[in-house]
Amino acid sequence: MEWLNFEDQLIPLDEWVQDGVRWLAMNYRDIFQAIKVPIEKSLDGFQWLFNSLPPIVVIVFLALLAWRYAGKRVTLFTVSSLFLIGFLGQWEATMTTLSMVVCSVLFCGLVGIPLGILSGRSDRFEMLLRPCLDAMQTTPAFVYLVPVVMLFSIGPVSGILATIVFAMPPIIRLTNLGIRQVHPELVEAAIAFGSTPWQVLCKVQFPLALPSIMAGLNQTIMMALSMVVIAAMIGAGGLGDPVVQGLNTLEIGLATIGGLSIVLLAMILDRITQGIGRK
Repeated sequence: MEWLNFEDQLIPLDEWVQDGVRWLAMNYRDIFQAIKVPIEKSLDGFQWLFNSLPPIVVIVFLALLAWRYAGKRVTLFTVSSLFLIGFLGQWEATMTTLSMVVCSVLFCGLVGIPLGILSGRSDRFEMLLRPCLDAMQTTPAFVYLVPVVMLFSIGPVSGILATIVFAMPPIIRLTNLGIRQVHPELVEAAIAFGSTPWQVLCKVQFPLALPSIMAGLNQTIMMALSMVVIAAMIGAGGLGDPVVQGLNTLEIGLATIGGLSIVLLAMILDRITQGIGRK
């Protein structure tokens, strides 16, 4: 069994990947820079909006959303949590993180929902897309940072691109599930009454799949929030900065403040989006 010596028969996959990413960065840099433009413009808009508004306006807006869709207890929790974040000195970082989450989830929805609909209506497309989704969900979050930095350089936009790739699978999978769970007899009835495929999708399948789609959106928001924090390692900023700084300098108090703010923001977004899905 001397031929079974792994050390002498290694596959240089790491070198292939390194050379491939370097080749893409050198030959298609203009394309990657063009991809950054809509994300950068959207992020700048959201950051300007959330950071220019007075804190009381943001608190009232989120409180109204919580009261409308999640009830009085969640409203009270939302208001008290946002005031606590402000008194901890993390308001600006929280608004930056919220801007990044909203921006990344927006693009996840714009890309993920159509892909989920196509998967729900085509078995072949689902079979082709499933391995990609498996890879996107099982690849460790830190692995996304290296190729993104090589292709797009460091900064918030690179963090959002990594977040989009990491957080998109749930909304695709649950949109696919929601479309497939629509009873076939309802689709057949709509076709029998002369509905076009587009009308069947817009007036039958999509409305009935909406609770599942909202559940996917909720999971995408949670994954985006977790990845945005990790993206602080490549200069994304936000609430990930005090956590990373506390880790590097072993300042447990600073890391605790950042971590607590992240938890509170995640719980607020989770409760509100769950309430919207139930409504």
